[in-house]
Amino acid sequence: MPPMRRKSDLPTKDCQACGRPFAWRKKWARDWENVLYCSDACRTGAYSRARANGAD
Repeated sequence: MPPMRRKSDLPTKDCQACGRPFAWRKKWARDWENVLYCSDACRTGAYSRARANGAD
């Protein structure tokens, strides 16, 4: 069995909606190149709408 990896050793990206960094997840293994958002809220625009309404 391969040794465990620390979360800090995984690749990271910045979310296109909120700008926060997020780390690689196993469910994204097949299409990590195409992952752009850190969450469903950022993907659907809910985060951006909340910021625009002052609910930061």
